[in-house]
Amino acid sequence: MDGDRPGMSVKKKNLLDEAASCCGASPAASRKGATNAGARGKPIRRKFLPLHALWSGSALVSIATGAWAQQQTTAANRLFSSTEVVTSSLVVGALGAVLLSVLWLVRQRGNMEAESQEMRAALSDAQQRISKYEALIAEKNRRIVIWDGATARPEVLGHLPADSGAPQNEREFLAFGRWIRPSSAAELERAVERLRSDASSFDMVVETVRDEILEVQGRVSGGKAFVRFIALNNLRAELAELKIERERLRGSITLFQSLLDAIEQPVWRRDGDGRLTWVNQAYSEAVEAAGPDQALDESREFLGTIAREKIRASATPTSPFHDRVSTVVHGNRTIYDIVDVVATGGSAGMAIDVSEAEAVREELKRTLRSHAETLDHLATPVAIFDRDRRLQFYNQAFVTLWGLNLGFLDARPDNNELLDRLRSSNKLPEQLNWRAWKESALSIYRELDTKTDLWHLPNGETLRVIATAHPQGGATWVFENLTEQVNLETRYNTLLRVQGETIDHLSEGVAVFGPDGRLRLSNPAFRALWGVTAEQAKPGTHIRAIEEACTPSYDKPDGWRHFGQMLTNFDDERPSLQGTFELYSGIILDYAVTPLPNAQTMFTFVDMTASARAERALMEKNEALRKADEIKNDFVQHVSYELRSPLTNIIGFTDLLKTPGIGPLNERQAEYIGHISTSSSLLLTIVNDILDLATVDAGIMQLNYADVGLDDLLDDVAMQIADRLHENEVTLEITAPRGLGSIVADQQRLKQILLKLLTNAANFAPAGSAITLTCRRDDKDVIFSVSDNGPGIPQEMLGTVFHRFSSSPRGGKRSGAGLGLSIVESFVTLHKGDVRIDSRPGGGTTVTCRIPTAATMHAIAAAE
Repeated sequence: MDGDRPGMSVKKKNLLDEAASCCGASPAASRKGATNAGARGKPIRRKFLPLHALWSGSALVSIATGAWAQQQTTAANRLFSSTEVVTSSLVVGALGAVLLSVLWLVRQRGNMEAESQEMRAALSDAQQRISKYEALIAEKNRRIVIWDGATARPEVLGHLPADSGAPQNEREFLAFGRWIRPSSAAELERAVERLRSDASSFDMVVETVRDEILEVQGRVSGGKAFVRFIALNNLRAELAELKIERERLRGSITLFQSLLDAIEQPVWRRDGDGRLTWVNQAYSEAVEAAGPDQALDESREFLGTIAREKIRASATPTSPFHDRVSTVVHGNRTIYDIVDVVATGGSAGMAIDVSEAEAVREELKRTLRSHAETLDHLATPVAIFDRDRRLQFYNQAFVTLWGLNLGFLDARPDNNELLDRLRSSNKLPEQLNWRAWKESALSIYRELDTKTDLWHLPNGETLRVIATAHPQGGATWVFENLTEQVNLETRYNTLLRVQGETIDHLSEGVAVFGPDGRLRLSNPAFRALWGVTAEQAKPGTHIRAIEEACTPSYDKPDGWRHFGQMLTNFDDERPSLQGTFELYSGIILDYAVTPLPNAQTMFTFVDMTASARAERALMEKNEALRKADEIKNDFVQHVSYELRSPLTNIIGFTDLLKTPGIGPLNERQAEYIGHISTSSSLLLTIVNDILDLATVDAGIMQLNYADVGLDDLLDDVAMQIADRLHENEVTLEITAPRGLGSIVADQQRLKQILLKLLTNAANFAPAGSAITLTCRRDDKDVIFSVSDNGPGIPQEMLGTVFHRFSSSPRGGKRSGAGLGLSIVESFVTLHKGDVRIDSRPGGGTTVTCRIPTAATMHAIAAAE
């Protein structure tokens, strides 16, 4: 058996070895120390009695017994035989062996009990030490990572303070880049890799992301790699931070010196007495030295004495020297921008060659003045802001656009302040979120591309705002007034939409072709009339393709071909063209070819089928009416001749029979003669009325205008109507002012109008009542009015009283043909007058005629 103690677990043994390794001792030494401590300074000796020793003891006992028996046999050879002696010897040997074994077992048991007590004491002491080591390892100020072999999973023991930033999770802890600064994490990863592969120990200090300092130690022991993370105490942490800071400063100084050696500007450093202590390569070249060391050894100065004294007198720790100084470099006068900083123990300075920049600045000033003069004469408002967002330049158009005070603008306001001023003056468009809109507008100072936006101002103007950022800072704002352009575009787009909608909803087919003979637009009516699809008539289709699609619809082979020739010819003047197509489908189209001002041509096709058919029907009807009118006129002429002659004879013979010279008539004969005379007169009146109406309808009646005295006219009418009034037992009342004067009219037709009105009124007036004839003047017109107290006319019949041959159901004394009021209306219309009727059931009827004098009519006609 080796030095390990029975009863000690493998894990405890490993922890013990690891603890011993962490404390700087080897595992063997650790085990030896533990054994010595457990035995209290006495080594533990283990004794075992092997089986061959037992057999050896038995043999010795047998030999001794045999010797003793031989002696006894020799002494008493005579008493025992040889067999008895051997048997006795074996028994005595067996007893001796048993006795010796018992003795040995007793002694061995005592030894084992003593050794067991020692083992228990050693195990208890080892467990106490393991607990002590575990407590030591579990201290919160350190953590150990153990790798057993190249591929074994690492074991993490212990803890680190929470404020160090080290995660408690083992997986997260081993991801060093997550909680250690990248530079330290990379160095630690490389050190761990060398430790595990090459057994290279290391000691280093790392920084966590929380700016805490940890000491890391890497060791190899017993084939295992140990990396210990120790949280330092205040003094050690401060020392570690100083080391890190020293290395950082050393690296920074080296880096900055390399950078200063690489730049083209001379840089120097002086001590407290003004002597050069360090210069860069550009300084040595400026003073024509072989290198910085030569410039320092020979104290070659870059600036003159006066300039150095000026710098030394004016530069202070709180106020560095910054000015332009002229000096000679390589034989040329050069202007440098000098910056000299004074600190404890000396000063440092840098010279920047600004000779070319000065020349460029002067050229830039001249260019800016020229540009300012140019921009000031522009009609487009322009404003330029510097890198501090303050107004640097504005032209007169900008002042006119916004109407701002010149004092405010000359104070170089901030762009933000300018926008607020414009908003408070209600000159900017209203925004839902003013702050967000303003931030978006001012973001041009942080962008590289030009921003363009449209501002719709409250006064109705529309501005295109173009903001361009300057490479050196600042921005230029250009305000282009698009009000007129937007209005024109709006009207133009509206007109286009209206035109498109109008053309699409026209019943006429419309097609517009360009100068290249290709279709620009067509409406649905065009496609429907010619039976072509939208695909066949899409924009860009040549007129030849349209011709092929439309030719099968009609029988004119030269129709669309002639259209194509008109579009593609080179004539300076394009004539208009009109004509008619009659399609196979029976549709009749009127077409018109109209040249447009923009070298385009418009074709319009109107469906005249219904109009043509209506025209034909009207022509046929007109012809039939003309023939019917001729027949009517012939009939009227024949009737007037055929009826009037017999009626005249009947009336003449009736009057002759009434004379006493023929002979007396009895009462019945006289009554019959009276009826015959009355009926004949009535029939003659109807015939005359029909002839008058026919003459009026034929348009051949001529009025015989004359100066008619109104008083005489009324008297004559009263005398002629007297018999009729007496017959109907009705009286006539004439109401007319004196001095009515005269009227230029047709006396016969005027008298006929009044007689018809009075006859009609007498027919419906009740017996014993009176009818009224009123005559008055209204300016230059004469108004005749006839009223009766008859039953009146129902409202639904007022519209038919002037119709011819309309019988009245009012119950008049005589029923007639119903031509009286129709003739009145016709004669009044011939006199350019008007007639109206007022009546209500049970309230009588009043017919009023307005007759203008012919002199007024002649004056109106002459004026027209």
